[in-house]
Amino acid sequence: MPEPFRIVIDTREQRPYTFQCETVNAALPAGDYSVEGWADRVAVERKSLPDFARTVIHEMDRFRGELDKLCCYGQACIVVEADLDELLRGRLEVRGDPHSIMGAALWILNEYRVPTFWCGSRQAGREFTEMFLRMFVRKQMNEERTKT
Repeated sequence: MPEPFRIVIDTREQRPYTFQCETVNAALPAGDYSVEGWADRVAVERKSLPDFARTVIHEMDRFRGELDKLCCYGQACIVVEADLDELLRGRLEVRGDPHSIMGAALWILNEYRVPTFWCGSRQAGREFTEMFLRMFVRKQMNEERTKT
């Protein structure tokens, strides 16, 4: 029988998601969310749009340390709780040029191989995060089964 699926929420996460599944709080090496037993192999970094914009425009030197860790994981991503189309059309209030913010997300992908997913809302970000983590674990468990 497979072990229970528990999402790990980083103790530094200021506005944690509430998931349908079990959760535990622990200090994660990188990211805001991971899975118990896989915390060194999968992670999701959650960002509101203002936080993402501030981070990629004003705090990139600090954020590079996080990206250096995330890029070594089997799977990692950044979830932004905003709609990219709305951002580019100027419909979202944000400090910074929308195209520069999008460009920073693409730079992160090219430099670190960590994709940014524009999830549109906090609710969509939460659902995406849980599915992303579940799919990683399923894939790992299937690969382990085929090895035996």
